[in-house]
Amino acid sequence: QVQLVESGGGSVQAGGSLRLSCTASGVITLINSMAWYRQPLGKQRELVARITTGVNTNYEDSVKGRFTISTDSAKNMVYLQMNSLKPEDTAVYYCNADVSSWNVRHVYWGQGTQVIVSS
Repeated sequence: QVQLVESGGGSVQAGGSLRLSCTASGVITLINSMAWYRQPLGKQRELVARITTGVNTNYEDSVKGRFTISTDSAKNMVYLQMNSLKPEDTAVYYCNADVSSWNVRHVYWGQGTQVIVSS
């Protein structure tokens, strides 16, 4: 079993910055990828950014150039640096991890952290 705990959400004015953090703990042999998703109120959850083992990253088009995903492999952590925030970035942000625990591979989710961007 693996647990993901997010932190760093909050309220900020448009143009501001926030940094989200997520820590994975439990039985972890290998983290294959980590990602951030978001779900605006009343809308579907969408991928914001993903980073795979190594340095391969991909971003949702609307956040390219503003958001940066990074990891600290030694600490099993993933970060999302969010700059130039816009009101449309308002959502609950979820950490996601594709984890191998010995010979079992599973995708886990965090509980979510709220980000509110006011105009």
